[in-house]
Amino acid sequence: MGTRGLIVVCVVWAVVVGAGFALLYIYKARPGSSGTPAAQWPADTRLALDRTRPNLVMLAHPQCPCTRASVAELARLIARVGDRVRAHVLFVKPDGVDASWQDTDLWRSAAAIPGVTVGVDELGEEARRFGIETSGHVLLYDATGALQFRGGITSSRGHEGDSFGQRRIVALLTTQTPDRADAPVFGCNLFDSNVRRSTESP
Repeated sequence: MGTRGLIVVCVVWAVVVGAGFALLYIYKARPGSSGTPAAQWPADTRLALDRTRPNLVMLAHPQCPCTRASVAELARLIARVGDRVRAHVLFVKPDGVDASWQDTDLWRSAAAIPGVTVGVDELGEEARRFGIETSGHVLLYDATGALQFRGGITSSRGHEGDSFGQRRIVALLTTQTPDRADAPVFGCNLFDSNVRRSTESP
């Protein structure tokens, strides 16, 4: 291969690699659906509203690789605010999957967070009641059941670290005024039973 051919090969390789990185960045930075979160604590939910403190609900897909970061950030959030909040994590179980569907390290990680109650959301009924469509979506309600915050607590798909969502929730739980009451949420579609957990972050 001559010098000109080698240059062409190198240019093509650089373009292909660059395009791959660009597509990965676009994917990681693309938020999921924000849904239509319930403005008031749903009257027909199985979750009991704690009327002595704010209530946090995270809906999660147990097979979503992006949600690993959301659960890790929830652990950090709870470590910061302690018992100022009553927290629930519900893992959606679609129709047609077996009992092992939710038996993942995500479930175990969420269950290990002090003070967090973890449960199964059969057929996504609770997700629909709360108006959530994306894994890792967090809702914060006050003690009267009024929605205070909606959105994600990661800055991109599968990325751990500081995020607008986490800062805004902490502000609400420490009697500060957040700049906004929402944040983008990054995760898989809650109702996609074709998502399968991998060992790699997305």
